[in-house]
Amino acid sequence: MQTADALSRMSGLSRLEARMLLVRVLGRPTEWLLAHGDEPVAPELSEAFLSLAARRRQGEPMAYLVGEREFMGHAFVVTPCVLIPRPETELLVEAAIQAIIDSRSPAILDLGTGSGAVAISLALARPDARVSATDISPDAIAVAQGNARRLGARVQWWQGSWYGALPPESRFDLIVSNPPYVSSGDPHLAQGDLRFEPAMALTDGDDGLSALRQIVSGAGAHLASGGSVWLEHGFDQANAVRSLLVTAGYNHVVTMVDLAGHDRITGGTLSL
Repeated sequence: MQTADALSRMSGLSRLEARMLLVRVLGRPTEWLLAHGDEPVAPELSEAFLSLAARRRQGEPMAYLVGEREFMGHAFVVTPCVLIPRPETELLVEAAIQAIIDSRSPAILDLGTGSGAVAISLALARPDARVSATDISPDAIAVAQGNARRLGARVQWWQGSWYGALPPESRFDLIVSNPPYVSSGDPHLAQGDLRFEPAMALTDGDDGLSALRQIVSGAGAHLASGGSVWLEHGFDQANAVRSLLVTAGYNHVVTMVDLAGHDRITGGTLSL
């Protein structure tokens, strides 16, 4: 039988990636693995590890192989039916928290929730908030519901397309979304992790702005007076998103940059 250390060396992966997959397969914490790397691994577990390692060498994202990704300090289960939460999206959550900092029991809507990372993070940061989230994918909703149960977050889930998933009378103090904003012809869709993530969560199949247009145009009917909208977008879409919001009557429209210095989120307030 091979030892954990030997499996790591023969995997063809970096030491960190091999260790993450061994932790997943063996069901042991990293500390145990570091202390027991010279112990033999059962053949069936060795086979499972080498299978995962082969998938990783083919480019499959680590998040899908280990089954989770950290976001805002919480571990979220992810599967290939949801987008992998990314660090830059934490900026969307941080801006949303600031937008409702003076509100008591605010009503929040997350459109296109995927794994539920944004909605759940907001619910955990503001336990007094009434958080709702939508997604067109029933599989994504199931993943998000599971994450909410594990993390102890209260969120109302609605399955359907954007605002069409909601009761018509729904009103919110804050609407947030990380919608599909990659244009259909973007070559990045055929590169890296994006090859394995759900296309409908990445691209609108058009110019990358159609989902953002729908969200902005429909928000007014679901915002309470003085409510805000915050949207994640591509690094080169800030001008277009600001124009959408200004044209729709939003005030105090601003764009914020992520840690890489890229325009990443834009928001504004609607006074009705």
